[in-house]
Amino acid sequence: SVVVPRQQISGLPEKEFDAHPCLKISQNCEWRLFQRPDEAIHPGFDKQTEKDMSSMGLMAANFKAIKKDEMLELTQTIGFFDRFTPEMQVHMKKASELDGFDLCSAKSRLWEGKPTKNPRYLQLRPDVANPIGRYVAELGSRLARKIPHDAPCNFPVGAVIGGRRNNPPDVLDRIKIRPLCVFNPIHYQEIPELFMDYVCSVTGKSPSTTGAGSEGALTKGPFNAIQATADLNNCIVSMILTQYGGFSSAAGWIGPNYRVDHDISLLIPEVWCRMMPEEREPAGLIKRCELEKIDDFEFEGRAVPASRLGYRITHNFIIKYFGRIFDNPSAVFTKEILKPEVQDLGVYVDGIENLVDAQRKSALLYFEDGTIEDACPPLKAVLHCMAYGHYNGKIIADPEIREMFTREELISSDWYQKRLLTKQLRDIEHWEKSTKILEDFVQKPGYSLEVNRLQIAERIEMARKQLERAKKPKYLDAINGTIGADPIHS
Repeated sequence: SVVVPRQQISGLPEKEFDAHPCLKISQNCEWRLFQRPDEAIHPGFDKQTEKDMSSMGLMAANFKAIKKDEMLELTQTIGFFDRFTPEMQVHMKKASELDGFDLCSAKSRLWEGKPTKNPRYLQLRPDVANPIGRYVAELGSRLARKIPHDAPCNFPVGAVIGGRRNNPPDVLDRIKIRPLCVFNPIHYQEIPELFMDYVCSVTGKSPSTTGAGSEGALTKGPFNAIQATADLNNCIVSMILTQYGGFSSAAGWIGPNYRVDHDISLLIPEVWCRMMPEEREPAGLIKRCELEKIDDFEFEGRAVPASRLGYRITHNFIIKYFGRIFDNPSAVFTKEILKPEVQDLGVYVDGIENLVDAQRKSALLYFEDGTIEDACPPLKAVLHCMAYGHYNGKIIADPEIREMFTREELISSDWYQKRLLTKQLRDIEHWEKSTKILEDFVQKPGYSLEVNRLQIAERIEMARKQLERAKKPKYLDAINGTIGADPIHS
């Protein structure tokens, strides 16, 4: 992804991104998606999985390896085989005639005598498998925005809506699992509270994990070859520059009584695409009482830091926006769904304290390994408040701390200017290296045909122009509004 000042992007839809001075443009680099088809155990229910798993070139894990005799028996099981999609039926019939092993989408691998809850397969990305949908969408956008066929048609990020897995109190292998089911369907958090969650990456009990606790790519060393502070610095600068609102949707459970799995998460895109750009802005949602702030409170003589949860949607939000999908949304999203504490206040408090404890443990790791020194000032303030409850004697709600997360403070800060200068120096180094490599290639004996075929002369000219541009003092003005480059380990 890249963050770009809005005025540098042409062909944007009118008024769509006016609230964002900078925009993020992202590209999915995944060719295949790592899927866990929970509902595929019900024949015919997960049609996409059955289509994928009956196709050639499948890579799957934790599915049962089935011999042809057993597959034949499955094809003859009334009330089972006839419920599959035609694609899976054809696949199973063919497999019942061939030697070796094959898979059935409804049969996961046995683990300790029971079917595993963690079947996986790699799904070819839908827009790659069926490119016509994306092509039509882009063509429609070009026509609506009047963008020429040879000009780029950009689709900037329109919303940041993370997902969180919540669980009720439970016991796993005689170990108590504390609750995390304290969120209602949609929460909004300002950047300080949002990054407490991002740093911690807390998760509830899940079939895909060994238990519950703090996980996620930022907290797993094998996924990241650099210190997490570099990614977090980039992320927090990005959020401040773009002014995107940090929303999240609930999966798993809402309170201890309502299991929702991924039903709400799947609804969020449907809701968001039916909202006008101005309706999605957090300030307006708060002003119209469609988001309510969650305040700290006391419970059994101790303070509960409920403000870490930020804001949550209200009945007004449900009626206005979910009403664009449901005839009677308030029948689905009841008071107990919107206010999980109503279900069980003790569980609600324990869930908040569990979240705060997990955040504290995650933040302390940055102090133990010394990477706190690599954190930019806003991130450093977040980590201090997570670990010790204050930063330079001030709590996270203090106006001086909140000021650190404003765009004006970021743009004028010395540390941000250092990021821009670091970016300039790295770009100069990059184009100098690129120019030399190309020039050396031209000098190699016997490569004249390749030099012409690869248009090396044109590439050298382009590299020299980019180098000249990067060396100019005005280059810093050109990249102002981008995330620059993290100076850590430079």
